[in-house]
Amino acid sequence: MFGLGVPEITIILIVILILFFGGDKLSEIARGLGRFTGEFKKGKEEIEKEIGKEIKKAVKEPEKIKK
Repeated sequence: MFGLGVPEITIILIVILILFFGGDKLSEIARGLGRFTGEFKKGKEEIEKEIGKEIKKAVKEPEKIKK
């Protein structure tokens, strides 16, 4: 894109975000994004755990699975 690489585009976006939101607001946004990422990871791990349990249960008792 116009001869710019990913690092250059990232720096430009950061500068634009700082100018648009300001330093204080940007730190709040980053903090919220970090919390969202953590909650998303927890949810993903819980879903993976439940799927794993169901797979183990299906392997142990294949005749009980409804078709």
